[in-house]
Amino acid sequence: MTGERDLDVLLNHMKPELQPGIFVFCTITRHQNIPAALNPLLTFREHEGTTLVIPRDEAEAAGLAFAFASRLITLTVHSALDAVGFLAAITARLAAAGISANAVSAFHHDHLFVPVDRADDAMAVLQEISRNGS
Repeated sequence: MTGERDLDVLLNHMKPELQPGIFVFCTITRHQNIPAALNPLLTFREHEGTTLVIPRDEAEAAGLAFAFASRLITLTVHSALDAVGFLAAITARLAAAGISANAVSAFHHDHLFVPVDRADDAMAVLQEISRNGS
């Protein structure tokens, strides 16, 4: 199935879903193995180290330092990986509302990690965009 590229269609059909749980960002050294007890939702290797996005309770149980306690919002429209402007339009509206967001594009959907205490506000902004377009 081919992902959607039309910006108006993406914005009007994104149907944001707030996922359960609280996620945090951790880092381990580049050459360190991911502890077996962890089941990262996301890993990303950078020169400085490997970023792990994991449930907060897993980080606490493993004794890992973490940052950015966040909620995960999935934009359920199947966006094409080469769609232009979708995340820019969304993050600009969140920024105007004073809400930070860490965006991740996966094969089928785009996902936003937003601060725990702003998740409801972010959902309200996203639902308004989905109802009214850009």
